[in-house]
Amino acid sequence: MVILSLGSNLPSKYGDKFENLKYAISLLEDRDILLNKKSSFYETPSYPDKSKPKFANMVISIKTSLSPVNLMTIIIDIEKKLERIRKNKNDPRTCDIDIIDYKDQIIKIKNNNFYLEIPHKSLVSRNFVLYPLQEILPNWKHPKTKEILSVLINKLNEEDRKSILKINKN
Repeated sequence: MVILSLGSNLPSKYGDKFENLKYAISLLEDRDILLNKKSSFYETPSYPDKSKPKFANMVISIKTSLSPVNLMTIIIDIEKKLERIRKNKNDPRTCDIDIIDYKDQIIKIKNNNFYLEIPHKSLVSRNFVLYPLQEILPNWKHPKTKEILSVLINKLNEEDRKSILKINKN
């Protein structure tokens, strides 16, 4: 099983931040990637500048025979199609897709276009990954530390535990 985190806090020509995430999923499915489960949408403040637009986030589990590098190449293509512009770290964006877990493997790959580390190095501090992940895969364990989600969520600071909102949108 492969787990992806999706986020958006800017509209694109395809719609608002929620529509961007829905469209990103349909583009993944167009590439013979099978959607297994998807979380609800969650909204979180922009980081580190909370004055920027709030993010819509979700987590999906997928089935794919693609290698991590080929999957990452497709993800970058989808982000470009959704008009993502990469300038500065943490800038607002139309679409951001991260590989959180790839079949419980620990992977580090340096490529000319990107550096890929799986499990995602920041996932343990990201409420917008942990809460949606708990919704769809409550028994998931971190591939490196073997910690369960409830332990990881309890390690979040109080602000991170309170600043996430589940959004009921189809």
